[in-house]
Parts: sequence; structure tokens; C-alpha cells
Amino acid sequence: MLITFEGIDGSGKSTQISLLKEKLTELGHRVEVFREPGGTDVSEMIRGMLLNPELEISPVTELLLFSSARSQLIAEKVRPLLKEGVIVILDRFYDSTVAYQGFGRQSMPLEQIHQINAAATQNLVPDYTFYLRLSLDEASERTKHFEKDRMERAGDTFYTRVFKGFEHLAKTEPRFKTINAERDKQSIHKDIFNILESKL
Repeated sequence: MLITFEGIDGSGKSTQISLLKEKLTELGHRVEVFREPGGTDVSEMIRGMLLNPELEISPVTELLLFSSARSQLIAEKVRPLLKEGVIVILDRFYDSTVAYQGFGRQSMPLEQIHQINAAATQNLVPDYTFYLRLSLDEASERTKHFEKDRMERAGDTFYTRVFKGFEHLAKTEPRFKTINAERDKQSIHKDIFNILESKL
């Protein structure tokens, strides 16, 4: 089973992934977690470039770098683990590319982005995508003391478009499960596990 978590920065993805992994492991499942971009030596090197605030990267180059990191992760880690029956959880997947590079950067038409996403993932589609929905105001409040990387310095207009991108995906992708991320972490975790429980 492939489970992905999406949402704007500050939505609590890391916390919910940790809680879910702990719960699934307690139930006897083998669980592996990876972040995007990252998870392999190649992907982590690309991550360093993408988040480096000293680099100027064009929107199309940015999209292709994210896709390259993802392609390596899928080929080297995710697909082999899924074949072994492991539950794989990803902190971001290609939906983030649609939201950030498609809607946010407006790098290229969405149809082309979907084609690149399919190629990078060998047409792999998540079984469940949990969209932790958080308002932009709340996200700003939660992240105001964070040190900002290159992506996080893109500005309010950029993040407004990113938010609209996630909202679009939530309406058009049946696998998206929208979770109100403005509540306490245990309530959010309970909602996520209740959705998964019947499929475990």
C-alpha cells in the first residue's frame, strides 16, 4: 500500500506520518517512510540544490529536478518495497509538483506536468492521499519562526496559488482524503486511521 501526505508547510504532515507509522507498526505491519525530495543518495543531493536559498533555479528546471529526485526514489526504494508487501508512506509526492510547480510557479501546462509525473513514477498512483488542509493564515502563524529555505521564501502570492492547487486536487482526485488540520493532532490521527482501518 502506498500512502501519501500533502499540504502546505505547517500543516503537520511530519507529525501525522510519525503517528501513523507508530500505529501501523504496533499492528504488525512493516512500514517505510520517505520524504520528497529525498530518500536516496541521488535524491538527497538534488534536495540540497532545490532548497538552497543561494541558488536561482528556473521554474521548469525546478520541476524537472523534483521529478528526477522522485524517479530515483520510486525506482530504488518504493517499487521494490511495495513488491515485498511493505506499507510505504511518502511525505509529499507528485501532487506537490502539481500544486507548487504547476499552480505556484506556473512552470508549464498541467497536462504536461501530469505526463512528467507519470513518467517519473512509472505510472504509480497512491492508494490514499491525505490532504491536511490548513488555512494560509494559520500556516503563516505556525511557520513564522522557521528558518526559510528557497521554496519557503517564494512569497504570499505564490503560496496562495499553491493552496488553490491543493484545493483543485482535492476536488478532482477521488483518492484525496481532505482532513481538517487545524485541530489537535490526536483528532487528526484518529480520522486518518479510521479511513485506513478497513483496508489493513
